[in-house]
Amino acid sequence: MRRRAAAVWVPLVAAALLVAALAPLAGPVHVPAVELGRALLDPAAADPGAVRILALRLPRVALGLLVGAFLALSGAAFQTLLGNPLATPYTVGVAAAGSFGAFLAMALGTWRLLGPAGSVPAMALAFAVGELALLAALARRARWGRTALVLAGVTLNFLFAGATLFVRLLAEPFTLQAMDRWLMGGLDVVGWRPVATAGLLGLPAVVVLLGGAGALDQLALGGAVAHGRGVAVTRWRAAVLGAGAWLTAAAVAQTGPIAFVGLVVPHAVRTLAGASHRRVLPASALAGGAALAAADALARSLRLPGGGAELPVGLVTALVGGPVFLLLLFRGVRPTR
Repeated sequence: MRRRAAAVWVPLVAAALLVAALAPLAGPVHVPAVELGRALLDPAAADPGAVRILALRLPRVALGLLVGAFLALSGAAFQTLLGNPLATPYTVGVAAAGSFGAFLAMALGTWRLLGPAGSVPAMALAFAVGELALLAALARRARWGRTALVLAGVTLNFLFAGATLFVRLLAEPFTLQAMDRWLMGGLDVVGWRPVATAGLLGLPAVVVLLGGAGALDQLALGGAVAHGRGVAVTRWRAAVLGAGAWLTAAAVAQTGPIAFVGLVVPHAVRTLAGASHRRVLPASALAGGAALAAADALARSLRLPGGGAELPVGLVTALVGGPVFLLLLFRGVRPTR
């Protein structure tokens, strides 16, 4: 048992620490590790340029670790809850609703009327939460059945995606460019406020999901079996749905939709950690955070030809995540039921 635990946690913790240490070094402007270390330990005596670069990169790395953990944790929970190996944090429509709210903020300039409450992250979070409330109402009428959850989520996803396309149709060209950039997902934040906001929003949901690991083990066997073993199936399905969707909303509000982290990472982790959600959930969070922070470091290091624009991290995760997922499947990995 101890060997199994060591085989799970040692490589994951080592990878997360390595990414956290090396990711601040990546970027278009090369700064020696010694200078960045001096800027971290003694900013007054360090080179001012290194201090400024570190102040830009550290929050970005931290947000990548946090959002990656949220998406992977949510994806692992949804794959079990919905009994669908292709379930992702976005299956239930939270990202589509958040995108619609963000696009409304961009198109209408709601921040001029509402202040911080009308900002892009605030509007994205508000519409994502509203979609979650609507989904919960529909699921309650269907008694929280797996099929009903999937169908309702997919339907709401298409509904908000269509509304988003309508907003894009009416948007001005400059605004349309900003919308396209937001849809690609990005961690290019300034300062620690987005990191703190996402962390404070997501912490209660993380506690709920980790606390429900035992219930998810039983739900993976089916609702009837779980009920026969004393699990309050309806209550736990509602709790997992709410917590997972809330985590996704907290992530999307700050970064936009980022593909494949919530799909690929949980599948890869299950091959290492086994079926127990007491290992799968925290291991997915560790691996997801490391994967997204590493992908963002790669995105910062690359430049598109011509304009020198930065490659959005959502494109990196999509271009890398798709082949990785296919590789897992062709190597004979059996996704969760």
